Amino acid sequence: MTTQTLAGKVAIVTGSCSGIGAAIVRELSSRGANTVVNYPFDKLKHEGDAVVTSCASPSIAVEGDMSQISSPQKLVDAALAKWNRIDILINCVALAVNKPFEEQTLEDWDLLVNINGRGTFLMTQAVLPHITKGSGRIVNIASISARGPPPNQTIYAGTKGMVDSFTKCWAKELPPKYGCTVNSVSPGPTMTEGFAAAGEEQMKILQPIIDQTPVGPRMGQPDEIAYAVGFLCEERARWVNGVHLIASGGLFID
Repeated sequence: MTTQTLAGKVAIVTGSCSGIGAAIVRELSSRGANTVVNYPFDKLKHEGDAVVTSCASPSIAVEGDMSQISSPQKLVDAALAKWNRIDILINCVALAVNKPFEEQTLEDWDLLVNINGRGTFLMTQAVLPHITKGSGRIVNIASISARGPPPNQTIYAGTKGMVDSFTKCWAKELPPKYGCTVNSVSPGPTMTEGFAAAGEEQMKILQPIIDQTPVGPRMGQPDEIAYAVGFLCEERARWVNGVHLIASGGLFID
């Protein structure tokens, strides 16, 4: 059994009804944290409930479409109503569009910028007044696409570049005010439902890149990314701030 190093802590994980977000919930829960699982629409409630059922410690599922400006406060209110505290925020929610630059549309722009960029921005603003001073943790899930993007990811890479820059700025600005740390984890290609939906053409581009991964010619697993996030949430990681932790098997080395 994993040592309960986060027992009594409360974590909000956006975009956590599947993929990397769900793995992060399970990782934090295995360490004893109470978690808020976020799913975007009522039709995906069953996925949120399934993640809650898989948790080792108390968790709740909360609907919130992070493209909507009202959703971050819904998650905060739910955490406070249940546990009256927030210790950890994981900004994981994201969507990707894989298209040639000429085919990417204003609708794609609005969707990805609002979810990946604005959602992270507003979620963090909503949490800050309540985050536990002195031991709070904010971890943003960026992507190696922010610093080493493949073709066809203009908007996605740009929004993850926003998240990367948010982390650098917040790591300097927020700890003196809120006693928290702010870090990011950048996954490489990871075997998730979203990545599987990238399509055959995009995989033709990505597979030769994936095959060059030094640790092994494969995609990462969600639990491998989640472990990196869990480390940054620990009390003993209190001196780790402003870090861009790359979990890509060495595919991208900054």
